Amino acid sequence: MEMDKKSQMKKKETRAIPVKLEIRETTEENDTRTITGAIKYDTDSAEMRDWYGDVIIEQIASGAFDDSLKNRDVVGLWSHNTAQVLGNTKSGSLRIENAKGELRFELDIPNTSVGNDAWELIKRGDVDGVSFGMKVTKDKWSSEKREDKKIYKRSILNAELYEISPVAFPAYPSNEVSARSLDDFKQEEKRAADEYKKRKLEMELELL
Repeated sequence: MEMDKKSQMKKKETRAIPVKLEIRETTEENDTRTITGAIKYDTDSAEMRDWYGDVIIEQIASGAFDDSLKNRDVVGLWSHNTAQVLGNTKSGSLRIENAKGELRFELDIPNTSVGNDAWELIKRGDVDGVSFGMKVTKDKWSSEKREDKKIYKRSILNAELYEISPVAFPAYPSNEVSARSLDDFKQEEKRAADEYKKRKLEMELELL
């Protein structure tokens, strides 16, 4: 069962994903230190749970960030800290390539105290993941059975991308999913199931 609708989220959502960060360093006159990575589209996330304990997975649909990238600058932050900026698409120190299968980024690490600390931790492998901040403006929920358990699947169809951050814990958060759109979907799913039972009973009574 599916429900496709616009869901206006009040708060920005952050998602961390396990990504193998690649590093590149030049030793020319103007030293450049760059990290690269990608957010995969149409790929299942790790399993999450909502406040009720239901299992949820997410996918970011290909093209979900198309409109946002045309109209909004994206910043690179150190662990989501807005006071610790590492780069910005406006200045060109953060570059984003939005392909069909993934959103790939290159972030030049600045020669600042924050940048130097970030570079050393990334180079040592202490920080090896990427997190991104977005506001979902349109999503679609569905449910399915996998290995005898019910899975709720959220497809993010459109979202505003605000920031990309190297992070130390590249995993989807658990027990933090409480989207109003999922509650709406559950109610719609229950109404559909109740209506099906009602119609089935009416048909059985007619056959008597």
